[in-house]
Amino acid sequence: MAKNYYEILGVEKTATQDEIKAQYRKLVKQYHPDLHPNDEAVAAKFKEINEANEVLSDPDKRKKYDFELENPFAGSGGNYSGGFSGDFSGFSDIFDIFSQFTGGGSSRSTTKAKGTNVVLTVSLSFLDAAKGCKKEISYKRNEPCQTCKGTGAKDGTKYTICDTCKGSGQVQQVMGNSIFRSVKTVVCPKCGGKGKIITEKCTDCTGKGYKQTTTTLSIDIPAGADNGSYITKRGYGNASVNGGEPGDLIVEFKVLPHKLFERKGFDLFVLAPISYKTACLGGKIQVPTLDKPYILTIPDGTQSGKEFVVRNKGINSKYGIGDLHVKVFIEVPTKLTRPQKAKIIEFENDLDIKQLNKMGEYKVNVQSLYGVNPYEDK
Repeated sequence: MAKNYYEILGVEKTATQDEIKAQYRKLVKQYHPDLHPNDEAVAAKFKEINEANEVLSDPDKRKKYDFELENPFAGSGGNYSGGFSGDFSGFSDIFDIFSQFTGGGSSRSTTKAKGTNVVLTVSLSFLDAAKGCKKEISYKRNEPCQTCKGTGAKDGTKYTICDTCKGSGQVQQVMGNSIFRSVKTVVCPKCGGKGKIITEKCTDCTGKGYKQTTTTLSIDIPAGADNGSYITKRGYGNASVNGGEPGDLIVEFKVLPHKLFERKGFDLFVLAPISYKTACLGGKIQVPTLDKPYILTIPDGTQSGKEFVVRNKGINSKYGIGDLHVKVFIEVPTKLTRPQKAKIIEFENDLDIKQLNKMGEYKVNVQSLYGVNPYEDK
């Protein structure tokens, strides 16, 4: 039975290519071996995820895979001719057929696995993330050994092609009986998937084919970077173990909080104090933005907690422009003098909305103020 790649990635069979891509990136960050050192279970899971993505992200491979998934006994090798007849005309006898299944054929090309990705988390200040910046980062990765050119063999030549897989790094196993039979591709047990047998190891990398080094590079961080967003630098990951392409560097961002601003997407949120006089009579105040202060007009009779929206004064990104949300609150004066307090009392009396009782406290009709009786459940 073929592996269910949809279940491995955790997507529906009807998933779009964008959905598959997004889910793959999410799983890479969760199961990357660099985040779980010496965890064989996670390494195996990560390998399955890459295998599933390689098939489902390619429309042609996915189409063939879907057919095999729905028709498990419709034939093998991509013929999809139905039944069990197959096409053996290219083989001289039955032994040639099984030599292909076990890696004995000489026509297969070497499978060069891509190196693993490196996942790096970088902290950004709020303003650097919002406005974009350049940042220099350093990290450790496995680079191909220059002495042996990544072969792991002395002088880059002291090795032979594996006679079991003929250099492919993989063999195929036939399982089942003569009626129900399946073919499974596995790593060559003799060479460990490298396709070659080292006869004399490189003394510089001790036969690994790579050396761990520290890489420093400058990256451009786009405006609008947010928590969990990331960029990918192709080819800046770990070296392949058998001469394939190097993996990628995935730089994930962690944005630090700001003293004044909060954000949701590309929108910015800020609190702005206004005086009691401005709240009553109106006026103009300065509010901060990412660049320079903005003059905001406050109408008379503004209540504390009122929110004003200033269009296109949020984060300006190539992916969109946000707004600035300004919520005002009234600053209540403290340490008033007796004459000032008397004027406030006089002012309140002039409004004729409350009366003073014998204790000097307001006698308020709560229900008229809030529209409900707070002493009833309903």
